[in-house]
Amino acid sequence: MELGFVGLGAMGQVIVPRLLTAGHTVTGWNRSRDKAAALIEAGMRWGDSPQAVAEKSEIVFSVVTDAKAVRDIALGKHGVVHGLRKNGVFIDMSTIAPDASRAVAAEIAKAGATMLDAPLSGSPVTVKQGNASLMVGGDEKAFERVKPVLLTIGPKVTYIGAKGLACQMKICVNLLLMVEVICFGEAVALAEKGGVARETALDAVLKSVAASPVLGYRGPFILEGKMPAKPLADVTLQQKDMMLALELGRTLGSPVPLAAAANEMMNACRGLGIDHRDFVTAHEVYLRLGGQMK
Repeated sequence: MELGFVGLGAMGQVIVPRLLTAGHTVTGWNRSRDKAAALIEAGMRWGDSPQAVAEKSEIVFSVVTDAKAVRDIALGKHGVVHGLRKNGVFIDMSTIAPDASRAVAAEIAKAGATMLDAPLSGSPVTVKQGNASLMVGGDEKAFERVKPVLLTIGPKVTYIGAKGLACQMKICVNLLLMVEVICFGEAVALAEKGGVARETALDAVLKSVAASPVLGYRGPFILEGKMPAKPLADVTLQQKDMMLALELGRTLGSPVPLAAAANEMMNACRGLGIDHRDFVTAHEVYLRLGGQMK
């Protein structure tokens, strides 16, 4: 198929090659063309704007940072909406508030096209491994039409329901993931305080019933010299999603006390100036609070 991809950041860099490998034609755009160089060399075509990308595509994907960025690339002066074909499908994979996604979808519908919210659960590592999962919200017929393409991105594709519900589910999944990773730091720091070597504590966790995929690839980052220079998701990015969870809880009247506690540990990371690191760095906050490091 002729596909478009808007936003070639960390996720776009690993998703586009999977689409190309599956035999699709992909036209891409990013605010900074430099980020597209390797993808262009791999066979991706370049579009001069989101509108230009849409004009050349049957399905247009996007992955950008926040709701403002989604509105800009979708509805702006040269946005996707101005180039989408009649009955075209715009698939936004960003993690944004459900109401923000619904508002953009309503404008896309006025243009005679369909928008699906399809946030991806996983990191660039899991996408590369072929283990990412996608949650999809919106028109079910449109979902069935694009599902074969989605399966080239990740093998686990779940239809959640009406517009915006996939965004809501992604926020809930990220809440769980963030609390789990923060609690991992708490548990390991407690074990260390009692005399267990960090390497031993990590090994024990990863061999226990508490082990999970996210701890499997993030846990080792807490070992000496293992924190990646380029984080999978830094504290600032993850805290953006945590704030979405807290706001969703407030809006729906559903308590999220563990999310609030985990968010405070991210605030502590910011206060200590380590928020540029992968958010598993919250382990260091526990060490400092416990007097195990200065």
